[in-house]
Amino acid sequence: MLGNDSNATESSHLIVSVRCRLRARSGQWDWIDLSISRSSEPMARANVGMSVAVEMGTMNETTTPARRLMAILMADIVGYSRLMGADQSGTMDALRDLRGALFNPVVDQHRGNIIKNLGDGWLVGFPSVSDAVSCAIAIQTGLIGHDTIRLRIGIHTGEVIFEADDAFGEGINVAARLEALAEPGQILISDTAMNSLDQKAAAQFHGGAAQKLKNIARPVGVWSWPHATAAKPPDDTEAPAQQRRPSIAVLAFDNLSRDPEQDYFSDGITEDIITDLSKVGSLLVISRNSSFVYKGKTPDIRQVGRELGVSHVLEGSIRRVKDQIRVNAQLIDAQSGTHLWAERYDREISDIFAVQDELTRCIVAALRLKLTAAEHKRIGAVPTANPEAHDLFLKGREAVLSSANTKEMFELSLRCFNRAIELDPDYAEPYAGLAHAYTREFQNKWLGIPNSLEHSQRFLEMALQKDPDMPYAHYLDAINKFWRGEPEASNAAIERALTLNPNYAMAIGMRGINAVNSGAPLDGLPDLERALQLEPRAGHLYIHFMGMAHLLAGDFETAVIRFKERIEASPGTDLSRGLMISALGHLGRVDEAEDVRRQLNEINPDYSFNKHVERLPLKDAAVRDMLLEGYRKAGIKD
Repeated sequence: MLGNDSNATESSHLIVSVRCRLRARSGQWDWIDLSISRSSEPMARANVGMSVAVEMGTMNETTTPARRLMAILMADIVGYSRLMGADQSGTMDALRDLRGALFNPVVDQHRGNIIKNLGDGWLVGFPSVSDAVSCAIAIQTGLIGHDTIRLRIGIHTGEVIFEADDAFGEGINVAARLEALAEPGQILISDTAMNSLDQKAAAQFHGGAAQKLKNIARPVGVWSWPHATAAKPPDDTEAPAQQRRPSIAVLAFDNLSRDPEQDYFSDGITEDIITDLSKVGSLLVISRNSSFVYKGKTPDIRQVGRELGVSHVLEGSIRRVKDQIRVNAQLIDAQSGTHLWAERYDREISDIFAVQDELTRCIVAALRLKLTAAEHKRIGAVPTANPEAHDLFLKGREAVLSSANTKEMFELSLRCFNRAIELDPDYAEPYAGLAHAYTREFQNKWLGIPNSLEHSQRFLEMALQKDPDMPYAHYLDAINKFWRGEPEASNAAIERALTLNPNYAMAIGMRGINAVNSGAPLDGLPDLERALQLEPRAGHLYIHFMGMAHLLAGDFETAVIRFKERIEASPGTDLSRGLMISALGHLGRVDEAEDVRRQLNEINPDYSFNKHVERLPLKDAAVRDMLLEGYRKAGIKD
């Protein structure tokens, strides 16, 4: 006990009120108000998180509402009124048994605090999403086969406001909407909560389709446990089209050419297949960045389906011997592991585009999809008649997309793209490749030249003159306009790219990034979450911009959480650490900020937050000042 106050009132009954502070298992300090009457009947009520903050051993009581960022679990007893009407005594006995033998002990084991007992349900707070999810699964598993009680559970993470014996906030509202959406025995979690889980925990959930929840402004991605039960849409309306449409991940085709240097070719053909399938608007296609995580491995396809949230997986192999190629491909149902379609193609390398076209159309047919006239035209387009030029483009594209991101890879890409253009001056894609390479140069300053973006834009214009319908070029055009501080023009280029390729994750993410930097940061979250759905295994950049959105909106607590997630996924990041220091400075958490700066010094000793912020294409100078002010509040010199 750290302190107490007591008083006695004159009445026919002596009542003693004692206020004491107890440390919960979560490590948080909570008030307990205990009132004892003469009859010694205890009337205790826990006001979780309601009163005092303890800092440096000093208690400072405050009358302002307490705000706490937490994982929120909302649980509801299915058919409670019907159960009480049929057998009130038996239902109450079952409920008491549930609380004493399962619900309360499991909540305690997972560091939870029961904020409210709702009669027919509970509102519970947890320090982390993983605690909330583990608790929910343990409870639902423990109720399997129960004679009377079944639960629906919803989980979200967000800010909870505690005031006057009550708790409220949008975080609770979203959890409540998810709980109402769930089937008996099911757990539904939001996309925001899903993004906080590690790979093993996330693999237990399925879905991710965005749904419009009642009185919630933005669509929320909904993930379900167990896999067998799908989320029921609110008010029994028809499920969104996105939830019904098939989805696919194309794994990196194995290189069977006995030459490791031919990896670029098999990877490039896989990328082309992904691009062609992405042009089909009725099919959801996971991006290369996520599906290539499994390259060189032999994963269980059902596990891949769960981890990427897809209904189908395409895998295959490529063997190249001189001018001959053999392509094997198999389409697999990701839930059952059943092979739905398989084919082998033995062709000359000059027929590679015909193979890709035929393979794409066979997959579309196997999934019972119908192509529009425009989709037919886009998929059947042949970009060059010169196989050597295409081979060089594939090699250059692999270099410019390389995770190594070095000057050597940049120079290799230039050589490949320039040689491809020499072989076929009308081949549009190498010009777009050169534009991409110079955009990378602008960001990394390998050559130290001041006009990288001008070089990039010149090659983009040449690419679009030769092929106005290339999504890749329109996406790159959007990036260049973003760096030039032209958000409206950038968005126009993005919309054109998405018209041509509705599954273009990077373009969707870019649209969200534009919103973050253009004065409406929270408006970018739906696109960033959608892009993360398409790139679930490699979308840490989108998590960074989610953090930035919350930082620019003044939600510093959530910003810190997002930046921590990004740092965990990409340990070498400097900007996420710099922005996190700013958020911590605004929160007054100076010690944490100093620790992050120490990490930053180890990663990049020459890092300057001021210079980095100057390069950001922020629309409002006041926003830039706010970021720098947070850094100064942290007491850290740049």
